[in-house]
Order: sequence, then C-alpha cells, then structure tokens
Amino acid sequence: MSGPDLRGAAAIVGVAESDLGEVGQDRYAIELAAQAASAALAEAGLSVRDVDGLFCAIAGRGMAPLDVAEYLGVRPRYTDGTMVGGSSFVSHLHHAALAIATGACEIALIVYGSTARSDSGRGRLPGGPPELPSYEAPYRPRMPITGYALAAARHMHQYGTTRAQLAEVAVAARRWAMLNPKAFARDPLTIEDVLTSRVISSPLSALDCCLVTDGGGAVVVTRADRARDLPRPPVYLLGAGEAHWHRTIAQMPDLTVTAATESASRAYAMAKLGPGDVDVVQLYDAFTINTILFLEDLGFCAKGEGGDFVSGGRIAPGGALPVNTNGGGLSYCHPGMYGIFTIIEATRQIRGEAGERQQPGATIAIAHGNGGQLSNQATAILGSEESL
Repeated sequence: MSGPDLRGAAAIVGVAESDLGEVGQDRYAIELAAQAASAALAEAGLSVRDVDGLFCAIAGRGMAPLDVAEYLGVRPRYTDGTMVGGSSFVSHLHHAALAIATGACEIALIVYGSTARSDSGRGRLPGGPPELPSYEAPYRPRMPITGYALAAARHMHQYGTTRAQLAEVAVAARRWAMLNPKAFARDPLTIEDVLTSRVISSPLSALDCCLVTDGGGAVVVTRADRARDLPRPPVYLLGAGEAHWHRTIAQMPDLTVTAATESASRAYAMAKLGPGDVDVVQLYDAFTINTILFLEDLGFCAKGEGGDFVSGGRIAPGGALPVNTNGGGLSYCHPGMYGIFTIIEATRQIRGEAGERQQPGATIAIAHGNGGQLSNQATAILGSEESL
C-alpha cells in the first residue's frame, strides 16, 4: 500500500527556538513553547490565527495539545499529540506533511517546550520511577543512560570501537558549538577531557552524555505552493520515514542496530536520494554512541565502522561530513527531548542562515530523531528549491 506522494508537497516556512540554557524557576515549559511558536510564525509571516494544524508533545503533560492550543489561542481542525520520546517532532513533521497533502490542515505548527534544567531547582527532577510492570526495574538501572551504556559496551566488544572514538563525537560537537552563539557549552574540549571525566555508567563518562537544559522550539509547515509566497525561502520535505522495534532496552533485538535502518530506508526511497546526496546531517546525540550508531544505520558507513568514521575530525568543522552543526545535544542544548532542534538546524543550513557554521552550498540535509532507548526512530530529508 502506498500513500500520497509527499516529495516536495510540503515545506518548512518558519523555525525558531525559545530562550535556551537555564531560564529560571519563574518560567515554565508551556511558556517556552509559546515563545518559540510566536517567533517561528513571525518568521513565516503568519500568526496564530492562521494555524489550523497543531502538533506537539511536552514531557509530563498527558494532553499537551490541549494545553498548548489553549495557551496560544489556537483552534486547530487537526491535532496530533504523538509522544514517542525525542523523535516525536520528526514524526510530527512527517504527519504534518500527510495532513497537509490530504487537506486536513493547511498551516501546521510543530512545537515543544521544556524546563528540564530549571525543574531541578524546583525539586521536580526530570524522569521518574520506571513504568510498571517492568522486567528491568529489579536490576535498578539508571535510565536512560544504562541502556545507552549497554549499546556502547556491545559495540566496543563486537567491533573494537574505543572510548577515544566515542570521545571524538563529543569533541566534534563542541567544536561546532564554539561557532554557535546560542550553544550552552562553548569551552574548548579535548579527547583527554572526555576520557578523564567522571564515569556515569561504564563505558560512558559525563562528557559522553548530553546536556540538561531548558528550551523550546517550533517549526511551521505549509503547502509547497503557499510556501513560495511567504517571506523565507521554503525548505521542502523530500522524504520521511519512521520505525520502532522495541520499547525497553532489554527487548532491543541487537544492541548495535537500530530501527533507523528502516526509517532511513523509507525516507531515502521517498526522496529518491541516498546518503551520498546529503550535505549536512543533524542527529539526535543524547550520548556519543548515538552518533556512531546512526551514521552506520543511515548508511554513511558500514556497520561496525562508525568509530573509525568519526575519527580524525571527519564530522567536525572542516571535516568531510558536517554532523550536528549547531553543537548537538552534547553541547548546544538538550531540554529533555531534542528532535525538534535537528529540524531547526537542518532548515537553517539549507537556507544559508547558520552564520559561522554555515556549510557552503548545502541543499540537502537529514534531520534524524531518536526516542526512548534507541527505540523509536524518525528520519526526515529536507531540501532547497534546487533539490526538487
């Protein structure tokens, strides 16, 4: 069964972040979501009155679309509250394109907000007890890092990946962040710094782990024909795919292979492109092992070769493949769920609006989201007018 042809049918016309970093205990997630939404709509030359499709997920809010719609004053005729972790927003982009293609909505707003960092000062730490029943709970894992540490350990055992290669990912992200004035962590970072930082869950150390920040983001999507009449150059959705094989890490079929193999395959097929056509890559890097796994599973190198692939600055500024050019979740921001920021950075790169970190001639980008513990995978391929 095949659905509507989405290649180039919908386009991103506005993106924005809220205030990032540590916003203070007097501000809340829904406020940051609204701040980002207002800025993204203004960039698109639109207002909340134009929005008829709302796509959002906010951790801890079971009916986030209702809360956000009420707060913004939006009365959508199409609503999607899909919540599959940090990949939700890349899934929302796919769903928004489907809704637009079928006439269910015309102006889609994808939005997120979180005060994960400030919540710790309010005595509301992110996360919570395991969902029950759980076969993992008796072993007292430290989630989510325990699951990613298991994947890293298995990759090291099976393919000879080293901690230094994992550290290359963190160092590359920091080098990009040093070019991004909005990044939370911009101090120089070395491989030795990563290797000697405190071990949190072996083999992952503190600097193998993403930041905990506050922040929100928003993306505005509409029909391709309408997009051409709006202020910013449209960034077209060329392909999208989603997949998930497990929820808990104990049920992951192979700790070294993620469902990104399927989500990427579907996205490439829709876009009629392959890894060799991609100019910039934005990956969900909650931990350094993520980047290595996703580069393999998205086809940029063979399985088991990710450690070698990221070595020698290949994914850092000046390297052969620009990856996480905003600094990623490791150095730019990570307010609990990161996927929307992959879309924002990919859009800016294609528009040529990324400042010092801009990649010359970038016309095709990947935004890839990860949810749960390497569980849900969502891949979007974005392109400029030239790529159609």
